[in-house]
Amino acid sequence: MMISATLSTVASRNVAVICLTAKSSLTRIDRIAPLYDFNPIHERTSLKTALCRQFPHRLNWHRVRDSKLRSSSVSVLAAVGNSGDILHDVGATALVMAGAYALVFVFDYLTQRSFIEQNLSRKLVHILSGLLFMFSWPIFSTATEARYFASLVPLANCLRLVFYGLSLSNDERLIKSVTREGKAEELLRGPLYYVLVLIACGVIFWRDSPIGVISLAMMCGGDGIADIIGRRFGSLKLPYNRNKSLAGSMSMFVFGFLVSIGMLFYFSSIIGYFELDWIGTIEKVALISLVATIVESLPTAGRIDDNISVPLSSMLIGMMCFKGI
Repeated sequence: MMISATLSTVASRNVAVICLTAKSSLTRIDRIAPLYDFNPIHERTSLKTALCRQFPHRLNWHRVRDSKLRSSSVSVLAAVGNSGDILHDVGATALVMAGAYALVFVFDYLTQRSFIEQNLSRKLVHILSGLLFMFSWPIFSTATEARYFASLVPLANCLRLVFYGLSLSNDERLIKSVTREGKAEELLRGPLYYVLVLIACGVIFWRDSPIGVISLAMMCGGDGIADIIGRRFGSLKLPYNRNKSLAGSMSMFVFGFLVSIGMLFYFSSIIGYFELDWIGTIEKVALISLVATIVESLPTAGRIDDNISVPLSSMLIGMMCFKGI
């Protein structure tokens, strides 16, 4: 009995000590809580918030550090991604440029071997160079700078034409392959305008707009084929321009329209760069083809080159027809 009483007494004393300790602790918390705008009873989960208010410069440093680390990581990843896009576009540029020179070399070879006529070779280069350049756009990256890398290909040809057109050096093969009369100064007219239009369509419109696609299709496919057909079957001349034939103008409209629709289908339905309402698009392309054909048939020889008038008129009508794209 005595042992039981003793144990009971000790337990009572311990409980009392614990209660006094707890009361003392609560009293201390109540005293310091107002200093930190903290209510220990109603706001037990907001101690971190209260301390952050009192010591923001000490307790928030880890947030700043984490934010800086995240920003640094994003910057590193962006830099790696940009370098990858640049390498991608450099490789694509080299590939397209090699293809362009290979195309000219092949037709020069065929001409020298008398497999095809000089004028036919020149027009086939005119048709295929621009269309293949446009056809190669999807191999470039999705970076904003990709259009500038692609435009380096016609820019290199532009500088080459200027260099030889000014007779700073002589390249008989180049002159024969792209000029009508075999004169160096001709390089500074039609051929130079041609590559300048390629650069403009690549930089301004690129593959995101049908306007540049249609303009190049009309200049390369429409105007190029019109000359070939007109020379072969152009006995019936236009009444207002004896240098143009009905067959040539009709072929320009038909082939310009078909090549434009084909390239739009390639960029829209196959690659998916933009969406088109095909019923409305067919009507718009027919209108652009008609206007470009009329402009090409006008008696402006010697004043304005077809490589300027055809794509420029196509751009203007295209911008009115495809406003929302």
